[in-house]
Amino acid sequence: MGQATGYFTHPDCWRHEMGAGHPECPERLDAIQDRLLITGLDAALDQREATPASLADLELAHGRMHLASLRGLSDGLRDEITAGGPQHAQVDPDTSINIHSWDAILVAAGAAIDATDAVMAGEVANAFCAVRPPGHHATRNQAMGFCFVNNVAVAAKYALARYGLKRVAIIDFDVHHGNGTEDIVQGDERILMCSFYQHPFYPAWNHAQGPNLVNLPVPAYTKGMAVRELVESIWMPRLEQHQPEMVFISAGFDAHREDDMGQMALVEEDYTWLTQRIKHIAVKHAQGRIVSCLEGGYALSALARSVEAHLRVLADV
Repeated sequence: MGQATGYFTHPDCWRHEMGAGHPECPERLDAIQDRLLITGLDAALDQREATPASLADLELAHGRMHLASLRGLSDGLRDEITAGGPQHAQVDPDTSINIHSWDAILVAAGAAIDATDAVMAGEVANAFCAVRPPGHHATRNQAMGFCFVNNVAVAAKYALARYGLKRVAIIDFDVHHGNGTEDIVQGDERILMCSFYQHPFYPAWNHAQGPNLVNLPVPAYTKGMAVRELVESIWMPRLEQHQPEMVFISAGFDAHREDDMGQMALVEEDYTWLTQRIKHIAVKHAQGRIVSCLEGGYALSALARSVEAHLRVLADV
């Protein structure tokens, strides 16, 4: 069994950008990598360059027309720029693509798939994907909220299809509701989705309840101890009951108290604790198999420190 934690990323993840001043920016990945270098944590990770996902893999979670329209938007943008047009094409009021976005979309989802393969093969104990664009707002047929393709949902569906797993879990601790993931996995009882998120808040989505959804909407200014109590009393029994054979994490760090994208009040120690509890479930039921994918987190210093806390637990250092 590979003992190291895999760290998957790709240069194309830096090339996607949505314009000056946009919070979902390439500097997010710089901040994380700088922190890993400064702390020496990079030496404990098995660093790998992701390969692009295939369309067949993306179609496990997305409609063919959605993918074709994203690709078409990208191709059309190249032609417009050649003709002196704008550098970005809008998908929704806060989400746009540039000419590199389609490549970034493919390697972000590809990282999650490569990580799944490496963990299942025992090449690494678990894995973190330092990727952008993020994915958890992307529904089966719609890009929104900085997201185009749902990296975690693609990887979870891939693990079920490719490895014949019977049960997996998706855990989402981003400050925003992972409405896209919910849209894709709702009713698929092989996948248990557990999340907490600030409410009322973006996206204004009807928080579905279902046998495979454990949604915990919490008010603004919720602190770590309140979240821990909810996780312990509500998530953990459902995860124990589900006995996932692999665990996927939508690792958003924008519930940090320094991140003004949301109004929650988590700190690094809370991300340490959350990762420990998730790892406990994975070790007990899933041979330790975890694939974590970066979602939100926009205050660069807080993001970098929180990812470090998350990775220290995954890598056991």
